[in-house]
Amino acid sequence: MEEMSSRRKRINRLKKVILGMAAAAILIPSVVCIILGVRLAGLSARAKELEELLLAEKSRSAEASGVFTMAPVRESNRSPQAEDLSESAEVRGEPEGGIKKVYLTFDDGPSDNTNEILDILKEYDVKATFFVVGKTDEQSKAAYQRIVAEGHTLAMHSYSHSYSEIYASRENFISDLTALQEYLYEVTGVWPRFYRFPGGSSNSVSQVDMQELIEWVDENGIIYFDWNAASGDAVSDELPKDTIVKNCLTQLDGKRRCMILMHDAADKHTTVEALPEIISGVRLRGDACFSAITDDTEPIRHLLQSGTEESNKANE
Repeated sequence: MEEMSSRRKRINRLKKVILGMAAAAILIPSVVCIILGVRLAGLSARAKELEELLLAEKSRSAEASGVFTMAPVRESNRSPQAEDLSESAEVRGEPEGGIKKVYLTFDDGPSDNTNEILDILKEYDVKATFFVVGKTDEQSKAAYQRIVAEGHTLAMHSYSHSYSEIYASRENFISDLTALQEYLYEVTGVWPRFYRFPGGSSNSVSQVDMQELIEWVDENGIIYFDWNAASGDAVSDELPKDTIVKNCLTQLDGKRRCMILMHDAADKHTTVEALPEIISGVRLRGDACFSAITDDTEPIRHLLQSGTEESNKANE
């Protein structure tokens, strides 16, 4: 009897061992899979972050490439209910004759610096163009509205500003741009019709042929603008103020129209500090006048519809 009881206990212990081993065989791989999954997700997020940094760096190289051109302005379509941004063209002082036109353009806003930029522009009585991205916080909505209310041009620079998403396909590009256009109209009552490609029309990061995107923009009544002068603030978060001023003022020569690329971002403090000196330096020349982009503005373009590039002589 005792032998049977002892045997039964051994069998029960053996069953427990077998069940424990079976449970471990199931549980351990599951735990390992979860740990690997978490690590993979972290690596994927890091890879995406590095990809964005690489794309941004490539776009900065495009900005500094020095390839500048122009193309004729075509009629742009606009919503019949939208406010006409060109109504104040006379007030903006579009110059004629031998006077140089200088366009201050700010990409990537709104930001914590937008109001300060607007304060400076108001103090110096200068109109500028803001190529904005899509932000839904109340501060950004107020900034969009102030840009319009104070007579500046509200233009588009993409909703997400994510190069890897925007330029992944033609459909992604269209979805991003139209989302921003409709959002800005909802917030401001203005139907924006001017656009700047992230990285410019000559960027080398797009997975889609840029001519295909240019054709879509043109067919839908949107006029795109590049630049033929750069402040350099895209290269560094804290480029010295004096360097930014010098970059802007020394690139005015040899151009009858000068469209200056600047950035409205929270970390561009020296860009804000440089702005008064840039404005004063342009005015001291005596041969230049500030303008905001309007329907009458000839676009500065890196790439034309034909896919050819023109030299900077086109802007002299």
